[in-house]
Amino acid sequence: MSHAASARSHAASARAHVEDLADFVAASPSSYHAAEEVARRLEEQGFTRLDESEAWPAQPGGRFVIVRDGAAIAWIVPAGATATTPVNVLGAHTDSPGFKLKPRPTTGSRGWLQAGVEVYGGPLLNSWLDRELRLGGRLALADGRVVLAATGPLLRLPQLAIHLDRGVNNGLALDKQVETQPVWGLGDPESADILGELAGAAGVDPLEIRGFDVVIADSARGAVFGKDDAFFASGRLDDLASVHAGVVALGEVAAHGDPQAIAVLAAFDHEELGSGSRSGAAGPILEDVLERIYAGLNADAVDVHRAYAASWCLSSDVGHSVHPNYAGRHDPVVQPVLGSGPILKINANQRYATDAVGAAAWHRWCDAAGVVTQEFVSNNDVPCGSTIGPITATRLGIRTVDVGIPILSMHSARELAGVSDLHDLTAVARAFFAG
Repeated sequence: MSHAASARSHAASARAHVEDLADFVAASPSSYHAAEEVARRLEEQGFTRLDESEAWPAQPGGRFVIVRDGAAIAWIVPAGATATTPVNVLGAHTDSPGFKLKPRPTTGSRGWLQAGVEVYGGPLLNSWLDRELRLGGRLALADGRVVLAATGPLLRLPQLAIHLDRGVNNGLALDKQVETQPVWGLGDPESADILGELAGAAGVDPLEIRGFDVVIADSARGAVFGKDDAFFASGRLDDLASVHAGVVALGEVAAHGDPQAIAVLAAFDHEELGSGSRSGAAGPILEDVLERIYAGLNADAVDVHRAYAASWCLSSDVGHSVHPNYAGRHDPVVQPVLGSGPILKINANQRYATDAVGAAAWHRWCDAAGVVTQEFVSNNDVPCGSTIGPITATRLGIRTVDVGIPILSMHSARELAGVSDLHDLTAVARAFFAG
């Protein structure tokens, strides 16, 4: 194949990949939907969904997935696995910054129906203005069932007209309590029920709702645009881009036989809040699953420690591309850019878990996948955030590398990624899982 033909084939494959990512994001307005979508896709590829309250298969071999609240963990146990077979874990997260419905969420005044919301994580508040928004999450019912529910476009945060705020272009600061309550209809809030909209979408009686975890999400579908179709814009790329890469890669590895190590996709919830929950990376979910996997391989405590000593965690989350309008906010030398490959994330203060040995391993996986990589480090005056990487390394003692893709508009209602980077991240994840 000529170089030009190879480039066209790669571009077509990358375009198909991001269109599938757009489908994945559309199906995942909440972390609960994302976890279920992970399980649904993998079940279609031959994975068996397990119930944590039941006994699990106790022998090598098999492909499995569990869902705990808004988290999903999937794994492949090679047929030849032993008590000391290592694990290769790709970690990501299902939640994104935004807004969550408060108790008694139907509010309003002066003829408007509004939704009472609480800020979730650290969103760019102004990015949520003047967009058609949807609801998504889970409803706990009186009979003990928990059902997923999502609406189509329903809400909007309308910005105040410039005629009523002449200084708005000199700086916009939103009051989180007063000015972030979206409208969703007209009428009297005493005779309306926003939960009824969700119940109707789920086909359940709203009077049966006893609890709910519901967030607001951008309703617009992800879109490819720009010169040579280089860009992909979508809500919730942080971090559904990595979750999707892991799902695709794990399915492709399963389709081509057993990996060398136990391949694990860990899609945690609540990373945007610090990961401290039963379904977050700081909680027990991954350790619970690994303990049961190794119990099925008749491993004792020493065997597990030996396996962990040879294991890897690839913590995949988005990082910052250099911004052409704000270059001074970035390191003056290390400046990753969209379309130039996935990134290796490095921080001297261990906000990322990457070290020299991990960096070398990352380059090996990139070489195996035929992918060019970039590095990311923060400007010393602009401290970076953190990821599940240091948390996982601390909990399990597994060697961990922090990686991802560069994006712009991080924590916006609609983020910007490079089409080729998304495709390349999946290729490296596939090489990582394969061992």
